[in-house]
Amino acid sequence: MDNMSYPVILTLMVPKQSKSYRHAYFICFLALYVLILSINIRLVMAIIMEKSLHEPMYIFLGHLCINGIYGATGFYPKMLSDLILDSYVISFHMCALQIFVIYSSLLCEFTILTVMSYDRYVAICKPLDYHSKLTKNTCVKLILFSWIVPNFSSLTGTLLSHFRPICAYHIDKLYCDNWSVVKLSCASSFVNNVYGYIGAVLFFSFVVIIILSYIKLIAACKISLENRRKFWKTCLPHIFSLINLSFAMLFDIMYSRYGSNDISESLRNFLALELVIVPPVFNPLIYGLNIRAVRKIVFTSCLKSRENVSRPPKRGKHN
Repeated sequence: MDNMSYPVILTLMVPKQSKSYRHAYFICFLALYVLILSINIRLVMAIIMEKSLHEPMYIFLGHLCINGIYGATGFYPKMLSDLILDSYVISFHMCALQIFVIYSSLLCEFTILTVMSYDRYVAICKPLDYHSKLTKNTCVKLILFSWIVPNFSSLTGTLLSHFRPICAYHIDKLYCDNWSVVKLSCASSFVNNVYGYIGAVLFFSFVVIIILSYIKLIAACKISLENRRKFWKTCLPHIFSLINLSFAMLFDIMYSRYGSNDISESLRNFLALELVIVPPVFNPLIYGLNIRAVRKIVFTSCLKSRENVSRPPKRGKHN
């Protein structure tokens, strides 16, 4: 069968009791999407507008928030459209696009967290070398690395699964994922399997790098009280983000490949949605609340905007 000769339509999982709770689901997902957009955009704008935040750590945090917006946009508009139309279908090409956006976003989070761990390692373990090592040129290279590597990896994986003949048309998930599309094919999945394992090893090696850098950070924190303060303020959110993302991705990989029907549908949906709900909400909130400089500027801008809204307009002088 030639996938490209005509548009192939795939069906997605229908949310549980969607007939009864469709509108409630729509309101919840819409509220989540608006929340993700508002908190991430506010944090990014604060970093752009405030010169005191033009430091490598905050710049990397800004890219983490941009990535959260990018990944959320790969899921929420489609999900909201499905709920409002009560039609859980997607074209094969749009499915490939959704796979690329969601998974490139998740992989980008790994690389950005790796770059942020390097930034914290230099700041705490080698503070005198911080500005010589984290120069503007170095920051640009690190940012390019954190976007190019995961996007190239995700694009390759998506193309390998997209150009395969398929003989089934249902994805047992609320959104498209790469291995679900691979399982739709009648052909051998050997190449996709090998590439998937290589990708998993590559990106979980970033987790190992982060863990090693944090072992050195913890050792450095024993020496100095100031280092301990820096660690708790800027590194703790990083650890929480890494743990959440690693366990969610590990479950997604293991279930997609070796999933069992013994796991309830509700638990499967929760763990699948955790990847597209928790990181884009969790990251800006925990960083924004925990890092004093960010918290102060964001809250100050919120108060100013409220004052401007509540303040009555000034009357013009009469001649």
